[in-house]
Amino acid sequence: MEHLIRWARFNAVGLMGVLVQISVLMLLRGVWNLHYLPATALAVEMAVLHNFCWHERWTWSDRTATADTSVMSRLLRFNMTVGTISIVQNLFLMELLVTGLNLHYLPANLLAIASCSTLNYFSSHWLVFRPAAKEK
Repeated sequence: MEHLIRWARFNAVGLMGVLVQISVLMLLRGVWNLHYLPATALAVEMAVLHNFCWHERWTWSDRTATADTSVMSRLLRFNMTVGTISIVQNLFLMELLVTGLNLHYLPANLLAIASCSTLNYFSSHWLVFRPAAKEK
């Protein structure tokens, strides 16, 4: 049951992160006319930072309360895992879908976001918000 609750929280945070990412992408691309690839990278990073804050305080709060690492250490690990996965996969799929298949950048971005979800969950669960080491 604990895993199901955590998975539900992860997805709730993810949905909020989608709103952040799409909003930033629309602003950067639609208003400021930034090319869709750098706009995507910046939008992803904003969503990554947003999601980290929620995961830290809600999704994995039971682990962060007893963690043997600092918030900054977890943020660095989150950016190195989830951030890297998300940016690389989003940029690859945006190039493929927008340039290769001529799909509009917003639906293409939604598909790219969805493709990262499961890998990001397990990266967060096992590498970023791992349980504190038990004393021997």
